[in-house]
Amino acid sequence: MKRVDILRDNIIDKLMTISNADYLSALYQLMENSSKDRNIVELSEAQVQLLKLSESDIENGHLISQNDLDKMDLKWLKEL
Repeated sequence: MKRVDILRDNIIDKLMTISNADYLSALYQLMENSSKDRNIVELSEAQVQLLKLSESDIENGHLISQNDLDKMDLKWLKEL
């Protein structure tokens, strides 16, 4: 069983033991608000510009493999 499934089951088990309506209402509101917030990501203008530059790099083939990047990083670290 995945960790997320275990956590969900444990939360459900604990919820089943709660009889305080105010407490349950507060938990419900917390879950409602967090699910709404997760769907919206606000980006700054700088982030949008960086994403556009990245897309342009991809379209123009300005890419580097992870292996080459690792080699460049090692070279850079040795020069420090």
